[in-house]
Amino acid sequence: MPAQPFTADNTAMLLIDHQVGTMGWVTSIAFDEMKANALALAKTAKALNIPLVLTSSMEEYAQGPLLSELADIAPEEFTARIQRQGVVNAFDDEHFAAAVKATGRTNLIIAGVTNDVCTVYPTLTALAQGNQVQVVADAGGSPTKTADDISIRRMDKAGATITTTNQLLAELAQNWTTENGSKIINILMELLPQN
Repeated sequence: MPAQPFTADNTAMLLIDHQVGTMGWVTSIAFDEMKANALALAKTAKALNIPLVLTSSMEEYAQGPLLSELADIAPEEFTARIQRQGVVNAFDDEHFAAAVKATGRTNLIIAGVTNDVCTVYPTLTALAQGNQVQVVADAGGSPTKTADDISIRRMDKAGATITTTNQLLAELAQNWTTENGSKIINILMELLPQN
């Protein structure tokens, strides 16, 4: 657990490059699972009024557009997404860096595709800037299991907390009987296996 608990009031969420082409390159996790987890994060941010920053890279190329469901879940954030042109580390894009700074939050939830490129470098930068970072490993993935494992180890060693979608939702809820808990319990339930 991070030194300071992540709550809806002190956290911002950064979803990086959840694009249909890029997601298609991932083999370390099933596409549908990765997609469901990423969308659950966006739904949670909206339900709890957590600032949400979306970014994409070279949408007109092989990476493709952001998931269309993000436009339905977070229309304003989708329209305001930072469209990078080849910049690998999202924090090297002045518009992305400014959007994150504008949230006023230093607890950052980061999920991206791919973990071994699009997640690792912004995470390292955010940590170097003094932020607390939780990386939601199962809302992203990498072209190989080895690449995913090594990138997650690198982020962990640098000081990021590696978490999963379910863990993060439970942490943000704190108590399922509270107002915040009741707002997101159905999002969590949608992710659980149905018997």
